[in-house]
Amino acid sequence: MALQENKSMLEVVPRDEAKIKKIWKTAGILLLLTLVEFVFAFTLPRGIILYAIFIALTIWKAKYIMMEFMHLGEEAKPLFYSIIVPLIFLVWLVIALMREGSDIFLLRW
Repeated sequence: MALQENKSMLEVVPRDEAKIKKIWKTAGILLLLTLVEFVFAFTLPRGIILYAIFIALTIWKAKYIMMEFMHLGEEAKPLFYSIIVPLIFLVWLVIALMREGSDIFLLRW
């Protein structure tokens, strides 16, 4: 009996075209960034420049995803920076550890 009462109270809200347009815009931007990464992966020679471009584009995509899907663009800026700054330091740490590891490997041989 309670189920039928809930069905009678169901309302259909019209589609919000602005939200749908924003979702498609976000998907297009992320697709464009991914295509740029894909093109760079097959056209540029392997090296530090390619890796730096990949890291920059990845951080840019992560920032955009955080701003749009996690709704941090509408939040206070300190909250955004408390997430993105440690991410940048983490990427720097990984790069530094890879560099040190390769130098140690070269010293052993």
